[in-house]
Amino acid sequence: MMKLILIAMLSMILSPRQQALSTIAACEAKGDQVMLAAALNEGFDGGLTVSEAKEALSQLYAYTGFPRSLNALGTLQAVIADREAKGLKTEPGREADPLPADYDALKQGTEVQTKLSGQPFNYTFASQTDYYLKAHLFGDIFARNNLSFADREIVTVSAIACLPGCEPQLAAHVAGVRNMGVKDDELQALPKLLERIDQQAAERLREAIGKVFGQPYKAIQTVDFTIWPKGEPNTAYAEYFTGNSYLAPMGGGCANVTFEPGCRNHWHIHHKQVQVLVCVAGRGWYQEWGKPAVQMVPGTVIAIPAEVKHWHGAASDSWFQHLTYHTDVQEGASNEWLEEVTDEIYNEIP
Repeated sequence: MMKLILIAMLSMILSPRQQALSTIAACEAKGDQVMLAAALNEGFDGGLTVSEAKEALSQLYAYTGFPRSLNALGTLQAVIADREAKGLKTEPGREADPLPADYDALKQGTEVQTKLSGQPFNYTFASQTDYYLKAHLFGDIFARNNLSFADREIVTVSAIACLPGCEPQLAAHVAGVRNMGVKDDELQALPKLLERIDQQAAERLREAIGKVFGQPYKAIQTVDFTIWPKGEPNTAYAEYFTGNSYLAPMGGGCANVTFEPGCRNHWHIHHKQVQVLVCVAGRGWYQEWGKPAVQMVPGTVIAIPAEVKHWHGAASDSWFQHLTYHTDVQEGASNEWLEEVTDEIYNEIP
């Protein structure tokens, strides 16, 4: 139900075609061919054309490299062949119009780059790179009119957001998308869409957008659920948690608990047993009654003695995962749940 609501909300801002271009670009940048195939099929079902998909994936070689672009184009070929075999409709679309014989790629590219940047840009340190940017990327590629400038910036921003360490380039493109025809509400809808592909990418984009709009945003630290599973909503113990937690049984009496940012359990005591916590992802806190909170990061191991009142949970700006199991379990062992950890106590933690 929540997924359907999200899709409906996004569709009021981003067209199905724009959503497809964004998710396809994100999957290409991540190199995830399985997710890319699914995104392509979803896009074609929603009206995206083969020409548009091919153009987006070809453009991205300039941002993510030839290997990722070529792999993605291979996946596109396979998806088209599979849809043809299944009799599924896939619109070919129109190819870009031929360029005039006297077309000046360097001149046109310089104009396009200036439009994007809002001012002339000359990379004098590496003049050959400056030429490639102007004449090839913004001249040859952006001149192909089977995608608009706005389309190309949605593709570019969505891809760069998925590339760790490219925040300066992401910020530069976010600052220029308005000049290329992307509307403010369309730009601000992209992070929610990217959450389906990469939560950390969504956070990078939110942070970049916040800077452009003068609304500072501190990115939430996310975790990779393909390494340690998120599990299912921890409904059985929800009454003892502030915020949402998730539980993934790991076997042998061990479980992986995932906390969303700000989530923590109530004060509690383990009677006649020792609880062991092993942080595997994100950042969180452990605190015993009357003592300072202890930060937990990947590799932190805490053995909680029996009869000690305590709580543990995520930092306010990070997801948090820890393994938990009990040892030295005595006859009559039990858990005693107590009062919640108030916001006043929690917010005192740095």
